[in-house]
Amino acid sequence: MSRFRGHIAGVGTTSGVRVVVGRWDESPYGTFADVMIETAAGHRVLLAPSQEVADFVASTYTFDEVRIEPIALDGWVVGSPSLSIELAVGRRTGLGRLLRLVPARLAESPAWCTLTDPIARVVLRGVRTRGSAGNGRREWYGATDAHEVTAAAGSFDGADLGTLRPVTPAPRFGFSSTPARPSVTAVVTTVSD
Repeated sequence: MSRFRGHIAGVGTTSGVRVVVGRWDESPYGTFADVMIETAAGHRVLLAPSQEVADFVASTYTFDEVRIEPIALDGWVVGSPSLSIELAVGRRTGLGRLLRLVPARLAESPAWCTLTDPIARVVLRGVRTRGSAGNGRREWYGATDAHEVTAAAGSFDGADLGTLRPVTPAPRFGFSSTPARPSVTAVVTTVSD
């Protein structure tokens, strides 16, 4: 099993582009950031900092295009040759307050993720805490905190992203989506072949 500990930020923009940034503090590949983007036309792009990360992520999720490029991350200011985006992160959400009540060791376990999956499906449309994007891998998402994103600005492939809006329609990278409400979630992702 592979474990990735970090944060996932999911935002929608008025241009119709949806952006999901993974900031991984601990992983089998060290510390890194990757970005999943779905355009208004439905084109799914992975931005990965190395071939090794690209191979793992692209064999776990579904993309129309994979780009290997350096990704700089300073707080929630993300920069790469294809993307520049700055996110303003606000207060802890009500869900975040609830998540903080669960001991992290329990919240991060695949057994807990399996137990909470039916609840997540109902409460957060499109969000699942266990499943598979195919390719023979199983995944569990153990969330431990959540904060709202209050603003977003930037560009993708030179086109302005516009301003923040809900993450709708849900991006189609895998079995689960980011919540519709723009947010940053502290998470441990466990992946099993």
